[in-house]
Amino acid sequence: QVQLVESGGGLVQPGGSLRLSCAASGTIFTSNVMGWYRQGPGKQRELVAVINSGGGIFYGDSVEGRFTVSRDNGKNTVYLQMNSLKPEDTAVYYCTIRWDRYEYWGQGTQVTVSS
Repeated sequence: QVQLVESGGGLVQPGGSLRLSCAASGTIFTSNVMGWYRQGPGKQRELVAVINSGGGIFYGDSVEGRFTVSRDNGKNTVYLQMNSLKPEDTAVYYCTIRWDRYEYWGQGTQVTVSS
């Protein structure tokens, strides 16, 4: 079984920054994709950013240029640096890891952008 534990969410003012972390534990295949999705109030879950174990990255359109995803393969940890935050970034942010037919999700961490 694989577990994902997210941290780093909270309340921030517009224009501010936050850094999310997600650590995966358990039996994990070396070649995998880790990343972040989010679900805002009344919205569908959407892609934020994903990164594979080789360093390939893909961003969702709404965050490119403001958010940066990175990972530490040795720690099975993925990070999301969020800058220039906007009220519309308010959402529950979910961490995910997948390989082959396996896919796991974290419990989510709340990010609220408000003055």
